[in-house]
Amino acid sequence: MSDQPRSLASTLFPIGLLLIAMASIQSGASLAKSMFPLIGAQGTTTLRLIVAAVIMTLLLRPWRVRLTAQSLRTVVIYGMALGGMNFLFYMSLRTVPLGIAVALEFTGPLAVAIYASRRAIDFLWIGLAIIGLLLLIPVGESSSGIDLLGACYALGAGGCWALYILYGQKAGADNGIQTAALGVIVAALFVAPFGIVHAGSALLTPSLIPIALGVAILSTALPYSLEMVALTRMPARTFGTLMSIEPAFGALSGLLFLHEVLSLAQWLAIASIITASVGATLTMRRESARLVATD
Repeated sequence: MSDQPRSLASTLFPIGLLLIAMASIQSGASLAKSMFPLIGAQGTTTLRLIVAAVIMTLLLRPWRVRLTAQSLRTVVIYGMALGGMNFLFYMSLRTVPLGIAVALEFTGPLAVAIYASRRAIDFLWIGLAIIGLLLLIPVGESSSGIDLLGACYALGAGGCWALYILYGQKAGADNGIQTAALGVIVAALFVAPFGIVHAGSALLTPSLIPIALGVAILSTALPYSLEMVALTRMPARTFGTLMSIEPAFGALSGLLFLHEVLSLAQWLAIASIITASVGATLTMRRESARLVATD
C-alpha cells in the first residue's frame, strides 16, 4: 500500500515538470518577440542564451562534471542542436504566428517518433501531419497561408529539436542536470557570432537587460532544466506524448500575449499535427522507444 503513493508521485512529478516547462517556454517566446524591433531575432537569441548561460552556470556549477571524450561530443552536439533550435525558431517568429511556428517546429520530433517505429499505422500519422502542413504552408493564394521562408525556419528548428531530444537524453543520462548548463553554454557560443554581427553594440542597451533576464529564465533556464530532469525520469514514449501538446501552448500564448488570432484552418492544422504526434508516440514499439532514448 505504501508503495502506491510513491509510485504515483514519481509518475506525476516529471509530467508536472514538463507542463510547467511548456507553459514557461511559450510565455518566454511571447516576451522575446518584443525585443525583435531593437536587436532582431539574431540578437534576441544571443542575449537570451548568454544570460541563461550565466544563470545556469551559477546555479548548477557545471565545472564539477567530469567529461570523457565521448560525453563531451554528446554535450557539444546537444548544445549546438539547442542553439540551432532557438536561433531558427526566433527567425521564424519574425513572420509566423507563435502557435503555427511551434506546430511546424514539432514535425522534427514527430519524424523521430515515426522513424523509430516504422509500422503500418504510422502512415495514418504521416497523413495527418501532411494535412496539417498543407493547411499551414502557403500553396497558391490561400488566405490562411503564411510566409514560406518563416515556415522553412520553423521546420529547420524542428530538425534541431529532434537532435535535442536524442542527444539530450543521452547527455542527461551521462551527466545529470548539469548537462542543461553545459548545453546552454555551447549554444550561446554557437549562436553569439550571428547576434553580434547583426545587432552589434545594441546588445549592450541597458533597457534590454531586464527583458533579456525574463526571457532567459522563462525560455531557457527554467524549462530546459525541468526538461532535463523529466527526460531522465520517463520513457521516450511518455515524453513524446506530453510534448505533443506544445503547439497548443504556443497558440494560446500567442493569442493571450501577442493577440495573434488564427483562422479555423490554422487551428485545424495545429490539431492535426498534435493528433499525429500523440498517435505516433502512443503506437511506438517499446524497443523503438528505447532506441529514441539512446541513439
